[in-house]
Amino acid sequence: MRLLLLLLVFQMAMFTLAQETESASEPDSLDASLASLDLESPFLQDDLELLVGNVQRHNGFVWHDGSLYTICNGDWTIYKIDDQTGDTITFVFGTRDGNTLILEDTSAGFDIWVPDPEVGALWKVDQRRSAPVAISAALDSPWGIARLDSDQFLITDTKINGIVAVNENGAKVDVHSELRAPTGIVKHESRVYFANGGSARRGIEYFSVEANGGYSAVKPLISGLQNTTNLAMGSDGKLYFAYALGTRGVIGRIDPSICLQAGCSSDDVELVVFSDIPAPLAITLSDDLRLFLHSRFRPEIYWLQLPVEST
Repeated sequence: MRLLLLLLVFQMAMFTLAQETESASEPDSLDASLASLDLESPFLQDDLELLVGNVQRHNGFVWHDGSLYTICNGDWTIYKIDDQTGDTITFVFGTRDGNTLILEDTSAGFDIWVPDPEVGALWKVDQRRSAPVAISAALDSPWGIARLDSDQFLITDTKINGIVAVNENGAKVDVHSELRAPTGIVKHESRVYFANGGSARRGIEYFSVEANGGYSAVKPLISGLQNTTNLAMGSDGKLYFAYALGTRGVIGRIDPSICLQAGCSSDDVELVVFSDIPAPLAITLSDDLRLFLHSRFRPEIYWLQLPVEST
């Protein structure tokens, strides 16, 4: 199995080199891909459990309190899926698409926030399952979303190659520009991590939110990742991310603190899942480190229990 995995990674890396669309200055991924095998053995396709829900073309999804909330771009609906049985109910209709969504507890229940690239809007849905409310319709092609503070969100936008801050009244302020098709984004403490889905060289980068409300310059976190999409911060303090080796969807993780000073390469990434599922992947994590994943716009949801380190 180890030899087979090595051969598969080699083949995928060669495919990546042949298909590389970026400039010659972008580093190849062959050495980095093979170096990942020096870490702990990743989970393979046969290790994944299939969760059978009833959503045909779901895209972004998020775990919350025993359920998965996922958006289907086929019928413009958010569905609620039981994370154990797969039982599926229609939650609300009206959001056209979304690569990511976040769910936040409130005193009344919870809110779901969805950046919708089809209509250039940020939607808000609450536990009452009433019609989605468009908070901002002044976005271009929003992709990822993270809570910045009590009133604002950070949203990546692939069309403008930038990140904007949007408050709950819909006002928008530019945060960073000249990125490379930014996708997933998460905020952890005072740092914001985001993926450049359009650049293997720039992979995942970060910036800090300063005490005066400003933002630091963008700095490299991990280079050498192809087509990085969703990011998730685990309860173990590690950053999880979905990317590609050739056409295969894979998931890696890293302790981001080790990369803050000089940056890391994909040599430093622990390969968590090496799947047969076509990239790009969508991922979400439960509080007890169950990892859920699917190939976007496909009905199959897979999951596995990640090892939980004893304290």
